[in-house]
Amino acid sequence: MPLIKQKIKMNFTELNLNAPLVNALNDLGITETTTIQEKAYPVIMSGKDVVGIAQTGTGKTIAYLLPCLRQWKFTKERHPQILVVVPTRELVVQVVEQVEKLTVYMNVRVVGVFGGVNMIRQTPLLMEGVDVLVATPGRLLDFALNGTLKLKSIKRFIIDEVDEMLNLGFRPQLIRVIDLLPSKRQNLMFSATISEELKDLVHDFFVEPIEIEAAPTGTPLEKIKQIGFKVPNFFTKVNLLEFLMNTTPEFSKVLVFTSTKKLADALYEQLEPKFVGQIGLIHSNKSQNNRFESLNNFKAGLNRMLIATDIVARGLDISDVSHVLNFDVPEVAENYMHRIGRTGRADKNGVAITFITKADAEFRASIELLMNRKIPIVKMPQEVEVSSVLTDDELPQVKMKNTLVTLPKKEEGGAAFHEKKGKNLKVNMKVRRPEAMKLKYKKPKTRGQKKTK
Repeated sequence: MPLIKQKIKMNFTELNLNAPLVNALNDLGITETTTIQEKAYPVIMSGKDVVGIAQTGTGKTIAYLLPCLRQWKFTKERHPQILVVVPTRELVVQVVEQVEKLTVYMNVRVVGVFGGVNMIRQTPLLMEGVDVLVATPGRLLDFALNGTLKLKSIKRFIIDEVDEMLNLGFRPQLIRVIDLLPSKRQNLMFSATISEELKDLVHDFFVEPIEIEAAPTGTPLEKIKQIGFKVPNFFTKVNLLEFLMNTTPEFSKVLVFTSTKKLADALYEQLEPKFVGQIGLIHSNKSQNNRFESLNNFKAGLNRMLIATDIVARGLDISDVSHVLNFDVPEVAENYMHRIGRTGRADKNGVAITFITKADAEFRASIELLMNRKIPIVKMPQEVEVSSVLTDDELPQVKMKNTLVTLPKKEEGGAAFHEKKGKNLKVNMKVRRPEAMKLKYKKPKTRGQKKTK
C-alpha cells in the first residue's frame, strides 16, 4: 500500500473545516495539528481507505473524527452513518466525549455501547436515533443480531487500536461486523503497530488502502525522560515506590502499570493503608462503576496514584500525568511504548520510571532494541530497605525429575473357563418331534397303518 511519511505541521484554520468544527476546536484551545492529523485529513476526505500508524498520544482520535464529521450530512434516518469500533469500554466513553466536544455546534447524535451493562438500559438510546455509534465488538453484534441496530446506512467504518483488539481475540467478532456492513463504505484503521494478522485483515477487507505513518513503531517520545532502577523483588519495589511517593513532590499524578491483575491487587493492598484515599485501582475484574469512578477520580486529580493493568495504556487520554511507573517490565516491547506514552503529552514533559529485576533482562533488551536506545539506570537510594521476603511467584521453583516407573507386564491369559455339567449344556438346535419320541421310547413312535378291506 502507498505510504505517506512527510512531516508536516500546520494550523487547523488551513484545513477545509466548516465553521462549527472550527469553533469547537477554538473552544478546546486546539490550534495546531499533530503529524497524524495533518496527514490523515486530506486522505480521508478523498474517500480512500486508510491505515494509520501512530503512537499513543499523537492525537489520532481527532485525526479520524474531524474529516468524518466534516463529511457528515443531516438525515432523518435513525440508523448510524459513522461507526467506530474500539476494544474497551473506557475507550468507548473517551471517543464519545471527544465527538460531543467536536459537535457542540452541530446537531449530531452520538451513542456509545459496551458490555458489562444490561442491554435494556442501552436499547432506548439506539431507538431514539444515532448518527455516530461508538461500540465494543461484542455489544455491537448483540444489538445488530437482535434487530435493534441496522448497519445498512454506515458510510464510514473506523477501527481504533486494532492491534490491541486482535490481541484480545476480537478478530472473529470484527469479521462478523464487517460482513453486516454495506459493501459501499470507507474503511479507516488506526493502530500503533503493524502485525501479520493485521496485514491479513487489511488485505481481505480494505480496497487499495493508503498507509499513513506518524512515527515509526518504537520511536520514543522525545519529551519523556526514562529512568530505570534495578530492584531485586516485589517488597523492595513497594519500599522504593513508597519512598518516591514520600520524598518526590513532583509525584503528583502517577500512573503505575502492572502486567497482571493479581500483581495490581497485591500492590494496592500494600500501599492503600499507607496512602489512604490517594490511590485508585483499575483492571478488567473490577466492576464497570468501579473502573469509571477510579479513572474519573484520577483524571480529576482526586487520586494521586492509579494502579492499572495494560488495559489503560491503550488509547485513553489522561492529561497531565506527571509520571508513568512500570512496576514490572512488560513482556511485549510495544506495551512499554504504550505505557510511557501516557505522560509527556500535549507538548509537556514527562517521566517514565521502570523497576527492573534480573528476570527482566530479556524483556529489557527487547525494549531497548525496539527504541534503539538504552534505558538509563539510576542507583537505588540507600534509604530504601532491601527486603529479603519473597512472594510465592518469586520463590525458586523446585523442579522434580519426572521418572516414569515401568510396571511389570501382566501375564496374558483368557477369561476364566470351566466345563459345564452335562445337564446344564444347552445346544441351540431344534429337535423334531419324531426324534424326540425316539429318544424317549427308544423306538420310533407310530400310529400304525389303517387296515383296509
